[in-house]
Amino acid sequence: MQLSFFPVIFLLWWAAAATAAPVDALDGFLSRVKTLAADFEQEVIDEHGNVSQRSEGRFYLARPGRFRWEYRKPYRQWVIADGSKVWFYDPDLEQVTVRPLDEALGSAPALLLSGQVRLQERFRVAGQGSEGGRAWVELRPKSKNDVFRRLRVELQRDVLQAMELADNFGQLTRIRFHRLEINPRLDPELFRFSPPPGVDVFEGT
Repeated sequence: MQLSFFPVIFLLWWAAAATAAPVDALDGFLSRVKTLAADFEQEVIDEHGNVSQRSEGRFYLARPGRFRWEYRKPYRQWVIADGSKVWFYDPDLEQVTVRPLDEALGSAPALLLSGQVRLQERFRVAGQGSEGGRAWVELRPKSKNDVFRRLRVELQRDVLQAMELADNFGQLTRIRFHRLEINPRLDPELFRFSPPPGVDVFEGT
């Protein structure tokens, strides 16, 4: 009986270590990031598994609390956080919606990276394994009021590669990053926004 005890303990330790490693990789990446810049491709997949939307653009981040999603194709749209508010600007519709930063749940991937969210307080964090230098981490919100049910992060050699957001309506959003730069020097003006003249501004919560 005692001889089988040690393999069991080893297997339990190995499983715990394998789970912790991807989480540590995500924590390590976030701890060393002050700024980020990357190109991105985004797909939205409906509840039937069909791709309903494809877009691409440029992403910028400056911690804490500032980010900019700049959608360029197929339509222009900007999502800009200045540290306290998030501005959703549609140049073609000439409309802006502004929300408090901590209530902008639609920007959950950027909020995760922004340093405004403490992972262990907001999410249940679990490693999903690693293979060939890649690691996956799943985050599930503790609050039932969040509009998404899980967020999956992929890293390669401890560097962010992709994020996948599943909402409560069966929709899946996948974002893959390219040419990612860690800690580049960024112009502070990227994270400031003033509505252009004649644009309709809507306050949202």
